[in-house]
Amino acid sequence: MRHPPRLSALLAGAALTMASTALAVMGTASGAAAAPACTVEYSVVGQWAGGYQGAVTVTNGGAALNGWRLGFDFPAGQVLSQGWGGKWSQSGTSVTVVNEGWNGALGTGAKVSAGFIASWTGTNTAPTAFTLNGTPCDTDAPPTPTPTPTPTTPTPTPTDPTVPPTTPPTTPPTTPTPVTGAPELTVSGNRFTDQNGATRRLLGVNRSGGEFMCVQGYGFFDGPVDDASVRAIADWKANTVRIPLNEECWLGLDNIKPEYRGANYVTAVKDLVAKVLAHGMTPVVELHWTHGQYTGNSAGCSDVHATCQKPMPDARYTPAFWTSVANTFKNDERVVFDLFNEPYPDRATSTAAQAWSCWRDGGTCPGIGYEVAGMQDLVDAVRATGAKNLVLVPGLAYSNDLSQWLTYRPTDPAGNLAAAWHVYNFNTCADETCWNSTLAPVAAQVPLLAGEIGENTCGHAFIDRVMKWFDDRGLSYLGWTWNTWNCNSGPALITSYDGTPTTFGIGLRDHLRALTS
Repeated sequence: MRHPPRLSALLAGAALTMASTALAVMGTASGAAAAPACTVEYSVVGQWAGGYQGAVTVTNGGAALNGWRLGFDFPAGQVLSQGWGGKWSQSGTSVTVVNEGWNGALGTGAKVSAGFIASWTGTNTAPTAFTLNGTPCDTDAPPTPTPTPTPTTPTPTPTDPTVPPTTPPTTPPTTPTPVTGAPELTVSGNRFTDQNGATRRLLGVNRSGGEFMCVQGYGFFDGPVDDASVRAIADWKANTVRIPLNEECWLGLDNIKPEYRGANYVTAVKDLVAKVLAHGMTPVVELHWTHGQYTGNSAGCSDVHATCQKPMPDARYTPAFWTSVANTFKNDERVVFDLFNEPYPDRATSTAAQAWSCWRDGGTCPGIGYEVAGMQDLVDAVRATGAKNLVLVPGLAYSNDLSQWLTYRPTDPAGNLAAAWHVYNFNTCADETCWNSTLAPVAAQVPLLAGEIGENTCGHAFIDRVMKWFDDRGLSYLGWTWNTWNCNSGPALITSYDGTPTTFGIGLRDHLRALTS
C-alpha cells in the first residue's frame, strides 16, 4: 500500500482431474500369509496441462521404524519438480522420499503422508510398485480363503505362528494438531503447514510505520509498539502481523538520522518481532521502501532515497538488505520474509513480457533508470545465507496482478515460496470474476496470501467479499492497516492503539473473532 495520502487464468486448456490408485503392498512369508509390509495410497490430487500434484500415504504394517525411505519408479516419464512431507529426489525414473526430522518415527500401523509436483506428457500413468526402506512391496495379495480381505485392511490369522497375534489398527488417521504459538511455516503443495504437518492460515493485520518514520526523521514506528499495543492485535484473534521496513534505515545509510538507522533500527525491528512472537503470532518482515530514482509513469516521488514506493527493488542495496535480514532471522523459522511490497514495472515498460522479465530477472529494465534486483536475485540472496524461512513473492501492478506469476516464478532450492497479492476496492482485479480467472490457478499450486486487503470507504462491504472468497478456499489475508489514520485515505483499522476499531476495522475484527469462536 502507498500511504496517506496513501502513505505510500485458469490455465489455458487445463482441466483439474482427480485420480486415486490404492496399492496394497504385501510381503510374503514362506508357505504362509504374512503381515503387510506396508500399504501405499498414491493419488493425483490435481492435474493441469503438463503438470500435476500427487500425494502418497504410507501405512507401516511391519515393525516400528525410526527413519523411513519410500522408493518407486515413475512409469511414464514424469519429472519431479518439488515435494514436501519428506526429502524428495529423482534419478532417472527412480524417485526416493526420505523422512524429515519431525516425521521419521513410523510405528506399526502408523501412517505418513507426503506430496509433490511433477510434469507429465502423454499418459500420466501411476506407479505400480513401491519399496519401504529397501524392502520390495508386492502389489499382489496372497491367496486366502473366502471371504478375501480387502487389500488395505489385511486380516492375519492369529493362530498362524508366523503372524504376530495382533490386528492392524482400523482407527482412521487423525488430523495433525497445530503447534502452540507461532508456527515454523512450510509450503506443502498449496498449503501452509507447521512442524506437525497441520494446515495453517495467516490471518491478521499490517503494522505500518517502519517503512516511513525513520526516513522522515521521526522515529522507528508510527505510534506505540509496546506489549500492550501488540496484545491488542492478538485480542482481535489475529495470528499474523506484517511489518513493513525501509532498506536505507536497516542498512544504516547516512541520509538517515543516526538515532534511527543501522543497529538502532535493527534492534527496534527485532524487538517488535519478538513481541509479536511472544503473543503467539507470526511476524512477516517485508521490504516496503527502497533506493533508486524513478520519475516515470505512476512515480510516487522523484527522490533517489527510500522515501516512497519504487517500481522495483534496486540491485545496489536490496540484495544486501535481504542478506542482512535473512542472517538476522534465519535461526528462527517462525519469521516470514516478504520480498517487496508492491512492484509496478508494468507501469514503466511497454509490454507484459518486459514487465514480468524485469520482475523475475532484474538488470536493466525498460523505463527504470536504475539497475533492478529481480525476485530471483532476492530469493538467491536469502537462500545463500542458509535461511529456510518461508518467502513471499508478490506480483505486478502493485501486487494486484498474478496472471503470469506461475510462468515467471523464481526457483527456490528450499521449495518454500508462496505468492503474495494485494487488493483494494479501487484496484483493477477487484471482483470475483478476476479472482476466479487469475488467482484460482495460482492458489491451486502454491499457498496464496493477500498481504493487504482494504477499501477507502470507511466501511467493510468490499473486504467482506474478499474474505469470503479466501475463506471458501482456505487462503490467507491481512488487513491494511493497524494505524490510526483517516480511514478514507489510509485505510485504517483502528482509532486507538488499544484496538478500538474504525467502522472498516469492525469488519475485519469481528470476522477474525468469528473464525476462531
